[in-house]
Amino acid sequence: MNEQKQVHVWVSGIVQGVFFRAHTRQVAQSLHVSGWVRNLHDGRVEITAQGTQDALERFVEWCHHGPSMSRVDKIDVRWEDVTQTFDDFEIRY
Repeated sequence: MNEQKQVHVWVSGIVQGVFFRAHTRQVAQSLHVSGWVRNLHDGRVEITAQGTQDALERFVEWCHHGPSMSRVDKIDVRWEDVTQTFDDFEIRY
């Protein structure tokens, strides 16, 4: 069985009001990644994602670009230990 990994991502740029969270959930689900995504008050998007190393690397690569209407200026990635598990990928408000 593939060991579950976890990554915490903060995305800066034009990432709110451009369906970034909805697209993030779609990409996560297509890669069998669980976790959550939410907007932050400072204009960034925050993501916690869990999955296999390969799936998470592909997911983070997508985060560098985001959906077509977004503009990603900066991405901060922090690999973490899995402290809790998620059943699906949700948008948090």
